[in-house]
Amino acid sequence: MAAKGFIKLLEIAERSKQRTLGLPADGQAVEYWSGIGFTLEGRHYLVAMGEVSEVLAVPRYTHVPGVKPWMKGIANVRGRLLPIMDLLGYFNRISSLQEHSRRLLVIDQGDIFSGLVVDDVLGMQHFPVQDYSAEVPPVPAELVPFVQGAFRREDNQWTVFSLSRLVEDPQFLQAANS
Repeated sequence: MAAKGFIKLLEIAERSKQRTLGLPADGQAVEYWSGIGFTLEGRHYLVAMGEVSEVLAVPRYTHVPGVKPWMKGIANVRGRLLPIMDLLGYFNRISSLQEHSRRLLVIDQGDIFSGLVVDDVLGMQHFPVQDYSAEVPPVPAELVPFVQGAFRREDNQWTVFSLSRLVEDPQFLQAANS
């Protein structure tokens, strides 16, 4: 009886070996970079997975007096007050899309809990690490300090946008009108 069980295990092991023939050998596996894709003015951008805690539809918010125009207001999201900021507005640009069709990237890094309104969110994106280029593609001049290279997929350039750099910018942290 034990011999039948052992023979069955050998058969399973052999089938497993046969099915792994198409898999890459050790050292040949492709390493991927993962991020959240979003758009601003029709351009594709990426933020690293660890920089965004969630993606939401733009919630209803209350306007706050005495703040810069890109500070849209404050929303209650699951019991927490979330400042809503228009990313394009921060760069003195205006989206052609209606606000209800736009999306929100939520940042929850240390003391920073904020929502950034973007034109659209394209979900998780994965790129082979070797496809990364540190060369910054053409973007509006205001965005240059916050971008760090790009990935290319088919005809689209995906610019890597650093939310960490954005939240360290003293102007971003100063939403009150002076």
